[in-house]
Amino acid sequence: MPITEMLCRNAQLYPGETALIEREPAVGGRREITWLEFEDSANKMANLLLSRGVGQGDKVVLLMMNCLEWLPVYFGILKTGALAVPLNFRFTVKEIKKCIETANARVLVYGPEFREKINEISGGLSCTESFIFVGEDCPEIAENYTKLLAKFPADAPKVTIFDYNEAALYFTSGTTGTPKPIMLTHANLVSACITEKSHHLQTHEDNFLCIPPLYHTGAKMHWFGSLFVGSKAVILRGLNPRWIIEAVSEERATIVWLLVPWAQDILDAIESGEIDLEKYRLVQWRLMHIGAQPVPPSLIRRWQKYFPGQLYDTNYGLSESTGPGCVHLGIENIHKVGAIGRPGFNWQTMIVDEHDSPVPIGKVGELLVSGPGVMNGYYQNPEATGAVLKNGWLHTGDMARQDEDGFIYLVDRKKDVVISGGENIFPVEIEDFLQAHDDIKDVAVIGLPDIRLGEIAVAIVETKPGRKLTEALVIEFCKDLPRYKRPVKVFFDKVPRNPTGKIEKTRLRMKYSGKREAFNNEDYAPSRESERKLAMG
Repeated sequence: MPITEMLCRNAQLYPGETALIEREPAVGGRREITWLEFEDSANKMANLLLSRGVGQGDKVVLLMMNCLEWLPVYFGILKTGALAVPLNFRFTVKEIKKCIETANARVLVYGPEFREKINEISGGLSCTESFIFVGEDCPEIAENYTKLLAKFPADAPKVTIFDYNEAALYFTSGTTGTPKPIMLTHANLVSACITEKSHHLQTHEDNFLCIPPLYHTGAKMHWFGSLFVGSKAVILRGLNPRWIIEAVSEERATIVWLLVPWAQDILDAIESGEIDLEKYRLVQWRLMHIGAQPVPPSLIRRWQKYFPGQLYDTNYGLSESTGPGCVHLGIENIHKVGAIGRPGFNWQTMIVDEHDSPVPIGKVGELLVSGPGVMNGYYQNPEATGAVLKNGWLHTGDMARQDEDGFIYLVDRKKDVVISGGENIFPVEIEDFLQAHDDIKDVAVIGLPDIRLGEIAVAIVETKPGRKLTEALVIEFCKDLPRYKRPVKVFFDKVPRNPTGKIEKTRLRMKYSGKREAFNNEDYAPSRESERKLAMG
């Protein structure tokens, strides 16, 4: 069945019950909608798009910060048979334009945070026929979402959708940093609902606090567990330890998904006295789970000190596997913290050598996964698809080993992607950018361990003979990059390359991993690199 039928079912079973709550603590704002209002808004959005000729196979880009309208817009797109194309809100103007053109998107739905970026590129988007603006003070190039929806009925659109139909394109940058859209079907999305429900045992009484951005498969696919059982969820706009704890307490949240730095910030606020747990109602908070980046075991031990009765889980996944869940630790396996877990519900895993032959227990190889969430492929890119999808197995590019109990531990990544605060940073993008500097001869960007963010991006810069540069000048030059892509630290050194011209990044990591005091933490000690088993989601 298509995933849109789950929304229809919830509207029928729980029409007057709350589906989504939006909290914006910075301005004291709070809004909510019921399941029937959610369904009605999605139907109106679908009927609007259908009136514009949008239908099966068309693409509609969604570029919005988390808000109450995000999910109704997403489901409205899906109800037409078109594909939703959520974009990373951190994309540059160039990246946004490239993604829209790659998808050949007929409609762009965007929020006020992107007004200037869309104004800049709107004239050059020959494929895009309609611009719909979700917010106040609608720009001239767009139409107002609220006013448009008021013109259309809430009747369910008469569109037949099958589970094998494609539902969404999710852009990932891969190892080269070039955005590649991943094709996911309705069956993929439904499988994520089932996996999440199976792993975290959601019931209709649960309440999921959603903090990460909804454009990401991680946040949305974890919310899919709420969709499956018709339970409420809270969308938190703004990130602050106190706001998180207040939302859990005031909204009676039972499940929260955090990133490592957010969990650390909460613990720091507790230990500094900024947050007094005695002032909040947290007894109903039954599960905290973490994903999207390495999880230090010491963090979980520290967390349990303040939340001793709380369940914990970690999840591993890729956008190519419809988000997290193809591997997960399991709430009953806290004793195995450090592992990413075992195959998720309805999933299989295999660790193989360079010939795709299974390796013995304890030996390192590439992690492969197979299951109902594996993507259809990369959109209009059969070569890239063939490189990762072989005989029904998805090659993750992650190196791992398995212990005698069947638990999988990540050892390293084939890819050089730096995961900082849950965001993927692609070194080649920064390297290419810095190569444009007149005084730089060569440059390498690597990820180094950081207690708070998991990893940080650092640049090793080799200057041209007779030229002088300082760290401050390099960082100033990088201000044209999005903030999260800028190197945190710059070292000046010769960039080592092997005989084929490839940068020897392993040598650089070994050389520079002791350059920050933060690396002395037991979870990040360079001398224990081979034993560092990092859980990711």
